[in-house]
Amino acid sequence: MSAVNVQFLFDLGSPNAYLTHKVIPAIEARQGVRFEYVPILLGGLFKLTGNRSPAETTAHIENKRKYMMLEIQRFVEKHGLTAWRMNPHFPVNTLQLMRGAVAAQREGVLERYVDRMFVHMWEDGLKLDDPQVLRATLEADGFDAARFEAALGDADVKGALLANTQSAYERGAFGAPTFFVNEEMFFGKDRLRDVEEEIARVKALA
Repeated sequence: MSAVNVQFLFDLGSPNAYLTHKVIPAIEARQGVRFEYVPILLGGLFKLTGNRSPAETTAHIENKRKYMMLEIQRFVEKHGLTAWRMNPHFPVNTLQLMRGAVAAQREGVLERYVDRMFVHMWEDGLKLDDPQVLRATLEADGFDAARFEAALGDADVKGALLANTQSAYERGAFGAPTFFVNEEMFFGKDRLRDVEEEIARVKALA
């Protein structure tokens, strides 16, 4: 077993986190590692850092907005992610979704939960901050919707999400997707090559 710990800090409301999620399995296969998925609340991290979403900061810069979409399209084409669609309800409030991720982690079903919710958010274009829509998707995917809904109000679940977000801030994170290879931080889907190179470097030293 290698002495490398790889973490992926994510929020389901981030399109770039979705795109990253889709290409992580190939990196895992090439490097023989597993990424640890760490749910954070992006809105909370923005508040802690004084950061804002690219949608806000580039709202008045037309050329930058166009380039950001071009960058996404290039990534989509490079990796064959043709199912990706910009969610028509963006930005979606992900508080309940991310509490759900913590609950799923405690139930041992985080991987399936994240995969399905990313699909619903960035392929199906669902409004997942609508409680009825979220309940219907959970039921359709075979999750215990009532159990999940109860967990969303659990103090331990709320606290764990807050703690993850606070820890991310203290380690230097300011947005999503953020990666840590041991304690080396990388930000953004365009740093995945650097992430993989760092994984290989650390493995070689083990």
